Amino acid sequence: MTDFTLHPQLAKDTVFVTKLKLCRVLLITDATYPWLVLVPERKDIREIHQLDDDDQQNLMREITRVAECLEALVGADKMNVAALGNMVPQLHVHIIARFEGDPAWPGPVWGAVPATPYEPHQLDATVSSIRDALEHG
Repeated sequence: MTDFTLHPQLAKDTVFVTKLKLCRVLLITDATYPWLVLVPERKDIREIHQLDDDDQQNLMREITRVAECLEALVGADKMNVAALGNMVPQLHVHIIARFEGDPAWPGPVWGAVPATPYEPHQLDATVSSIRDALEHG
């Protein structure tokens, strides 16, 4: 949609991976966790229930597809899926691959440890592998 604008905080904390039917797929730039965010490209939507029925169905399919893909790609022990929006009101869904023994395990990732930025080559490789898996997998 031409009038869709990504929230500035999401733009600051992520890099673009790919576009699905409904959502932008973004990678959180914290290398501590394999962490994607899906953002439905709809204007002024804060909650899942504000999407129309077709978009709700598409969102669930895309969450499932991305979670399965990321889980397979990184061999996660657990996939965390959350749509909080307490800090960023624009509807976005976190899909986080978790591992027993990761720095926040078994608690939530938010604020557990300071973010670790990706090295440039690592960021490029991570984005490419996720994009390839989603587009060709």
